[in-house]
Amino acid sequence: MATISAPAPFNVIAAVLLSIGLFSLRGDENVYLLDVPDYSWHAGCFGTASGNLMGFWDRNGLTNMYAGPTGGGVAPLNSQGANASIRSLWASQAGMDGRPATVAGHMDDYWVSALSFESTAPDPYVTAGRAEHAPDSLGDFMGQSQRKYSNLDGECNGNIDGFAFNFWDKTGNRRTNFKPSSGIRDIQSGLREFARWRGYDAIVASQLVNVNPEAPSGTGFTFEDIKAEINAGFPVILILQKHSNFSRDLPGLARANPNAHAVLVHGYVEYDSGAQAVWFKTSWGQGDELGLWEDSDDFIFGLGLPMRGAITVHLQPRITNFERAGAQVRLKWEGPSARLWDDLSKTSRPVHHYVVERADSLDGEFIPVSPASGELEALVNPGVSPQQFFRVKLVAAN
Repeated sequence: MATISAPAPFNVIAAVLLSIGLFSLRGDENVYLLDVPDYSWHAGCFGTASGNLMGFWDRNGLTNMYAGPTGGGVAPLNSQGANASIRSLWASQAGMDGRPATVAGHMDDYWVSALSFESTAPDPYVTAGRAEHAPDSLGDFMGQSQRKYSNLDGECNGNIDGFAFNFWDKTGNRRTNFKPSSGIRDIQSGLREFARWRGYDAIVASQLVNVNPEAPSGTGFTFEDIKAEINAGFPVILILQKHSNFSRDLPGLARANPNAHAVLVHGYVEYDSGAQAVWFKTSWGQGDELGLWEDSDDFIFGLGLPMRGAITVHLQPRITNFERAGAQVRLKWEGPSARLWDDLSKTSRPVHHYVVERADSLDGEFIPVSPASGELEALVNPGVSPQQFFRVKLVAAN
C-alpha cells in the first residue's frame, strides 16, 4: 500500500483525521506542482500569496516576472536570510532590493510603519503631501494597504494596512479579466496588470467556491476545477473569509476590511474514502499544508476562516526572438514550463507544450506548422505568401 508523501509536513487537522481513520493513508490521487516558493508573511497575506505565485512563474518559464538582484535575478524558494529582499516583488520599499534609498515604494507610501498591520490611518504619502509612486509591485497593482477606497462592492471601506479586496460575482458565475470601475484596484485585476507590466499577457478569473453558501446552488468553483487547474499546471489563489462577514468596525474606520486570508493551492489529494483535499502554501512560510475541500472554519487549523473564492491566473507565452535561419524561420519564446509530480507513481512530467501556428493575415486561419513540444523554441518552414504571421499557442502536454 502506497503512503502519501507530502511535499512538506501535514497540517494538524489532516494528521488528526488520518490518525483516527477518517481516510486511509492511501490516496487514489496525490498530485502537486514542483518548484513552488514558500515565502514568509510580509505586508499582508494577499501580497505574500501572490508573491508565491509570481515567484513560481519566474522560476518556471517566465523569467522577467522578477528582475531584481535577489537570487541572482531568479525568484528564490524562500524569503529567509539573503533572500529577504524578494519581498519587494509584492511590497517595494526604499533602499531594498536595489531600489534607491530616496525613491519611495509600497511600504513607504502605504504603511505608517513596519508594525502598522490593520492600521486605519491615512496613507503616509497623503499626510506628507506627495504623489504616490507609480505601481511597481504586486501590492501596488492589487490596491493592498491603500486607504483611499470606500464602498468596495457594498461590503467594506478600505484598504487598511495588510489587506486587499476582490470583487466577486455574487451569482456564483466566473468572472474573467474583470476590472473595477472608477480606478479601484482589486486582487484579480491587479494580478493581470502586474503580469502585463512585466511583459506578459494573462487570463485571470475569479469565482466563489461551490462549498461557500454564498454561491447559489449548482454554481461556484469546484474541486474538479482545482484538479483541472493543477493538472494544466496553474496554481490557484484561495481567499478565506467568514460567511456574511463583509466588514468590521475598527478604531478610526467604520466598516473596514473584514478578517480574511489568502493561500496558494499547488496540488490536490483524493482519498479512497471519497475525501478531497488540496495542498497549499500558507503565506506564512511554514511549508505545505493540506486542507479539506468542504465548508469548514478549519480549512487552516485554528484560523476560523472558511473558503470564500478562488482566483486563477493563466499566463500566456511571449515571443522573444524571431529570425531567418536559411530557408526556415526560428522562433523563441517564454511561457509556462511547470512540472507536475504524481506521488503514487513517483514520477514527474512537464505540463505545458507549445505549437507554432502560421497565417497569411491577422484575421486569417492560423494553421500548425510545428509539432507540440515542451521546448521554448522551434524552427519552422515559412509559407509561400509574401506576408505571413506567426503565433505560439499553449497546449496541454500529452
